[in-house]
Amino acid sequence: MVDQVLPLKFLSLVRFRHVTQADLPALEWEGEYTHFRRMYLDAFHRAQLGEAILWVVEHAQEGLIGQLFVHLYSQRHELADGVNRAYIYGFRIRPAYRSLGLGTRLVEVAEQDLVQRGFTWAVLNVGRDNLDARRLYERLGYHVVAGDPGRWSYQDEHGIRHDVIEPAWRMEKRLEII
Repeated sequence: MVDQVLPLKFLSLVRFRHVTQADLPALEWEGEYTHFRRMYLDAFHRAQLGEAILWVVEHAQEGLIGQLFVHLYSQRHELADGVNRAYIYGFRIRPAYRSLGLGTRLVEVAEQDLVQRGFTWAVLNVGRDNLDARRLYERLGYHVVAGDPGRWSYQDEHGIRHDVIEPAWRMEKRLEII
């Protein structure tokens, strides 16, 4: 579905901002993502060190309704090298707020922030079976540049390690000053 234009009344209730430590529990979306608790805390610490940027979409009445994280630096320099390339991940909009243009606007906000920081490329991975997300990214100017095995791991809220395999497409976009 193509994003609709956000009505002004709705936009007046929404703001795009950086994550605060107080936001971390809300990123779990009432338990749906509790297993990522440690990963969210680690991302927040990376943001405090200047290695990442964590964005949220906050609705004045509903609370956090979206998120997008950016690694400025990664050991995998093809993703984020701290100078020219930044890696977008952890992007989601709550289902009730999808197809309203919020996802598009959140990506645009993150991209413009990267441009202001001097980055020239945005990189992301999209699951090979996530066709809706791939269409969104292509509409936003991203192009598939490679396959990615999608192997990663995390420790859940109990400290148990989980290994994940999510075959993906790596997509890139050259950022432009608007």
